[in-house]
Amino acid sequence: MRKRKWDKISLHTKKALMGYAFTMPFALGFALFFLYPFIQSIVFSLNELQITKTGYELTFVGLKNYYHVLLVDPQFRRVFVESVLEMVVDIPTILMFSLFAATLLNQQFKGRLFARMIFFLPVILSAEIAAKIHQSHYMGQAMDMAQEGLFDIKSIGLALSQLKLPPGFIMFIMDAINRVPEIIRASGIQILIFLAALQSIPSSLYEAAEMEGATAWESFWKITFPLMSPLFLVNIVYTIIDTFTTPANKLMRMIKAAAWGGAGFGVSAAMSWFYFAAIVLFLGVTVLIVSKNVYYED
Repeated sequence: MRKRKWDKISLHTKKALMGYAFTMPFALGFALFFLYPFIQSIVFSLNELQITKTGYELTFVGLKNYYHVLLVDPQFRRVFVESVLEMVVDIPTILMFSLFAATLLNQQFKGRLFARMIFFLPVILSAEIAAKIHQSHYMGQAMDMAQEGLFDIKSIGLALSQLKLPPGFIMFIMDAINRVPEIIRASGIQILIFLAALQSIPSSLYEAAEMEGATAWESFWKITFPLMSPLFLVNIVYTIIDTFTTPANKLMRMIKAAAWGGAGFGVSAAMSWFYFAAIVLFLGVTVLIVSKNVYYED
């Protein structure tokens, strides 16, 4: 009886039900473990919190904490703008590297499994461990050796300038080269998503395109890129969130410092909520713009 009822349901409804089933664990987890701290942080942002022997006391101050964050604190706005600019630079850099790496890892060659493990290793390590390694003296020594041995930063900059490229594009390339370890660390999930997208494209499409005389470049723009565009959007959203919330983010460290040794829990909560609202706004605008160019196969 249940099987007959399921067969009568349309395909669109079945997909919707499967979507709800996959998101249900997250919804239940949020309601059970995160909803109370979520509401509590809003309360803290509207109060002045003082630690006492029996716990803490709240004194309602309204929007005073938000006023302090936006108009009194001399560093918050500067660090916030720097974080946004770094994220704007990181998105295209990480996406281009992730797509390039996924394309290479999708090829048939000996040791492909080991190569995939190496590229995905930063994801296996926790974000905190990766951040500590990056900030350590050993990482600085490794970067100095890489710049001296593997590539010469000054020579690359000189070569790019001789090509009469725009100064802004040259600065973008140079900044990406200087931050190669950061880009690799932040690209593990994106590589995995792009790799799954490449493997989901039927090979018959490429065979038909080749029979029609299409070049590899034309196949990429007419087949690969359109079919991967939904996961481009997924990777853009993931990269934005990951960049904004990574432990290496200056603003994240500033919010943590404000709670434990600065202006207090109320101001720290206000910083967090302003930051959260900015992330949601940025995500909404990005999804609205990018989704117009996304191809969804019926």
